[in-house]
Amino acid sequence: MLKKGNKLYSILTGSCPKCHSESMYEKSNPYQLGSIFKMKERCSHCNTKYKIEPSFFYGAMYVSYAVGIAFAVAVFVIAFLIFDAGLLNTFIAIVITLIVFLPIIIRLSRNIWINIFIKYDPKAVTVY
Repeated sequence: MLKKGNKLYSILTGSCPKCHSESMYEKSNPYQLGSIFKMKERCSHCNTKYKIEPSFFYGAMYVSYAVGIAFAVAVFVIAFLIFDAGLLNTFIAIVITLIVFLPIIIRLSRNIWINIFIKYDPKAVTVY
C-alpha cells in the first residue's frame, strides 16, 4: 500500500515529495523538539528545493488546524462514545492527546502542505 509514487507515502514518511528518496527533515524524530522545524535545503537526489519561497510553510498552519481537529474528533469518538467517559474526562483526553501529538501534527501538516504543490516524478531521481 505505502510505496514510492503514492502521496500518502511521502506524507507519512516525510520524504521528498518529488522523488520519495530521502527525508526532508534533518532529524527524522519529531520529538527532538529543538529540531522539529529544521529541514534540509534541497533533496540530495533530485535537487528539489523544499522551501519554495520565504514563509512557504505558514500555509501549513491551516492544514495543522484540520489535522488537529481530526485527532480531537478521533479521541472524542473513542473516549466519549466507545468508553462512555464523561464530558470533562473526554475534554481532558483531547487536550492531552493534542499536546502529546503536537510534533507529529506539525510534521504531518508540513508534509501535506508541500505535497499539495509538488508532484511525484519517477524520472526525478538523478544525483547531482
